Amino acid sequence: MNLKFGTDGIRGPVETHITPEACLRIGHATGIVMKEQGWNTVMIGKDTRVSGYMLESALQAGFIAAGVDVDLCGPLPTPGVAYLTKSLRQKFGVVISASHNDFLDNGIKIFNSDGEKLSKELERKIEKLLEGDLKPVKTEQLGKAKRFDESGARYVEFCKSTVPSNISFSSLRIVLDCANGACYKVSPEVFEELGAEVIAIGVNPDGYNINAKCGSTYPELVQKEVIKQRADFGISLDGDGDRVIIVDKEGSILDGDDLLYILAFSNPNRVGPWSGVVGTHMSNLGLEDGIKKLGYEFKRADVGDKYVSKMLTKKGWLLGGETSGHIICKDLISTGDGTVAALKVISSLLILEKSPSEVLANYKKMPQINMAVSVTNKDIVNDKDIINLIKEIESDITVGRVLVRPSGTESKIRVMVEAPEEKVAKKFTNDIVNLIKSKI
Repeated sequence: MNLKFGTDGIRGPVETHITPEACLRIGHATGIVMKEQGWNTVMIGKDTRVSGYMLESALQAGFIAAGVDVDLCGPLPTPGVAYLTKSLRQKFGVVISASHNDFLDNGIKIFNSDGEKLSKELERKIEKLLEGDLKPVKTEQLGKAKRFDESGARYVEFCKSTVPSNISFSSLRIVLDCANGACYKVSPEVFEELGAEVIAIGVNPDGYNINAKCGSTYPELVQKEVIKQRADFGISLDGDGDRVIIVDKEGSILDGDDLLYILAFSNPNRVGPWSGVVGTHMSNLGLEDGIKKLGYEFKRADVGDKYVSKMLTKKGWLLGGETSGHIICKDLISTGDGTVAALKVISSLLILEKSPSEVLANYKKMPQINMAVSVTNKDIVNDKDIINLIKEIESDITVGRVLVRPSGTESKIRVMVEAPEEKVAKKFTNDIVNLIKSKI
């Protein structure tokens, strides 16, 4: 059983990879490692996938076998679990979710007692234990499990507390897409209790429809509804609630780069912990240029919100994010939180008394084309012909970038090309994709 951590926990198909047996072992091994850190209680949250209850039971059994007590939170956004592990102290957190993937996949995300993703060192310890035999503790040392019914209410109150008391949402009409995922109940409550008129979609999970033509990977759904309802904003969350894409009242789709720029633009204090912003290797060159023109430093981390968080900690900064919509506001929460990021973006625009288009007029993106190729072996990125083609394209682009990388969450190779002209970026992207397909 090959169970390895990727960029966002351990993830894969339920039928072949994230099985009940696998989750039993992951819970057991993780429990052993976490107890060594002094954390004897785990909070388990999940999204709405049909496999969630099955895997929750197996994971719970593994933790109990390791002598760890279990608090079951039920459906709760990933950042909600991260928040609770930190605020309740001396606990660690686990989320059963495959984020933006469809219902056929699931995964395990683990947070330490500070509400942050595990270090590579702890991940490696867990992986090593997973390779060997695991024995339960003595019967009198077994853990216990209980329901933690306050989790949703506590998270709602936390989200509301991130909005300045002098800011009112009462004049706003907001279309909110919860992707039929973990946010389906809590996020509409947040915006409604702040006074907004909420038109909620993607709030009828059936176990199979999570992320199905909805949510942050399909913002066109909210885009259409914003125009139809004449709403002020549209918000698209993903299945576990740690990503967000926003649509303005004109129907323009704002990705993570746009949201990061709005937050940087609106911040009046650009010294100390606010002196720099972290993006990733996927962040648009235009964002980097725009951020620097605002007076910030800009650093790129590896793709994955945990690497953004790690870079923020290293630099002592508070704001970072990914093009995909992971926005980390470390002054508010330890990890990416789609609901909190949306609240902060909208609050910032209300304070500025500006529309998104007025703020974003201050920076210009470079044309960027992204494509993905499904593969069975992600090592194909090391193929000599592919490497040579990338080098040729890089030499042809005087200003721009080429990035070809294996996905950390899916069996795909992701291809990104930036160039001054969109048609050039499209051509080179297609050239790389076609070569990869010919090698499969």
